[in-house]
Amino acid sequence: MIKKELTKRILSSIILMPIVLFFIIKGTFLFNFFILICLLITTYEWMKMSKTNFFKIFGTIFIIISFYTIFKIRNEFDRDYFHLLLVIIICMSTDVGGYLFGNVFKGPKLTKISPKKTYSGVIGSFLLSIIFTNLFLDIYLDVKIFKFSKEMFIFVLSVSFISQSGDIFVSYFKRKSKIQDTGNIIPGHGGILDRIDGMIFAFPFSYLVFLNWNF
Repeated sequence: MIKKELTKRILSSIILMPIVLFFIIKGTFLFNFFILICLLITTYEWMKMSKTNFFKIFGTIFIIISFYTIFKIRNEFDRDYFHLLLVIIICMSTDVGGYLFGNVFKGPKLTKISPKKTYSGVIGSFLLSIIFTNLFLDIYLDVKIFKFSKEMFIFVLSVSFISQSGDIFVSYFKRKSKIQDTGNIIPGHGGILDRIDGMIFAFPFSYLVFLNWNF
């Protein structure tokens, strides 16, 4: 079962990653259109999952704010799409690290809110986010400018932690709603909210950091 789900995840990622990268790198109105579509689907999935009007409204407002920070990160800062890719890579490697380490090493459960989360998965999330961010900085064109400094190390760990916390937060609402996934639009992943549950928390935080940290 795990192998089947992993295969679905890999195939979906192979198909989706070039599409996502195209819109991020291309920018302009194409990127804005892309995130608008993602915003609408994410909001729909949240509204469908939430059981009370308070959480429907509160969650929708937060999702709109989160996507607004995505727009700002891509369009406001210098160095084009660097900042946006940086956050995405941290969050994606956090997800991959948690999934792989959690399934391979297993061990004690982290919380009842999200039964699949393990302490080994947390460690894997931090490790892979550090490794993949290092690789990203090494291959980036301005490698002489972007070094893995102490500040970057703290930033990576902070974003990874927030991403993991956001994942658990959304998992709590899924358990309350007695559903496994927020949707089924992405084979092996579920809905868009399932895929970006940690990111929607990481982007607002990252945006505030970028406003006060010139690099």
